[in-house]
Amino acid sequence: MFPTDRATHAPRILLLYGSLRERSFSRLMTEEAARVLRKLGAETRIFNPTDLPQPDSVDADHPKIAELRDLVTWSEGMVWCSPERHGAMTGIMKSQIDWIPLSLGGVRPTQGKTLAVMQVNGGSQSFNTVNQLRILGRWMRLLTIPNQSSVAKAFLEFDDDGRMKPSPYYNRMVDVMEELVKFTTLTRDIKDHLVDRYSERVETAAELSERVNQKAI
Repeated sequence: MFPTDRATHAPRILLLYGSLRERSFSRLMTEEAARVLRKLGAETRIFNPTDLPQPDSVDADHPKIAELRDLVTWSEGMVWCSPERHGAMTGIMKSQIDWIPLSLGGVRPTQGKTLAVMQVNGGSQSFNTVNQLRILGRWMRLLTIPNQSSVAKAFLEFDDDGRMKPSPYYNRMVDVMEELVKFTTLTRDIKDHLVDRYSERVETAAELSERVNQKAI
């Protein structure tokens, strides 16, 4: 039931951010998080959402969509970081998640992988976006870690070089990345067992693919 060998390679973490602005604080925080993850021994890749089409506007063989899906398949854990806009995550963030399929050939590409959620705010601190990201993570069958990060008045928290200033917000971000690496290392070898469901063991791969990849809703 459990694997006898433990993986020894660096945890593979994919990071997504939710803004296309030239000085995007969600991107800057994502880049800072990636630096921390690498210091903690992880391998990181950041997806640039520029030129990603709107969901359902093109076929899934579009190069940006294929790039995103390949990165999700490669990853063992993810970080989602979005600005809060009108009390919610941005459309840029949601579009990336919407392009991640629930199933590829009967296999769920996100199932059992770890997830950390973060948000940046233009004003006072809020948790609307991280709460929404948690809901999406659960729907995608990701193992969302308990800790999270929400940065208020993000425009004050980064220097002219785009580096995050020392602060309790920075410390919290490091806590979240440290926890993500721990959870990824602990669960990656048994992720399939953790999310195994009886109802799906009696359902064929073809039936699963047909159910979750509907052409229209």
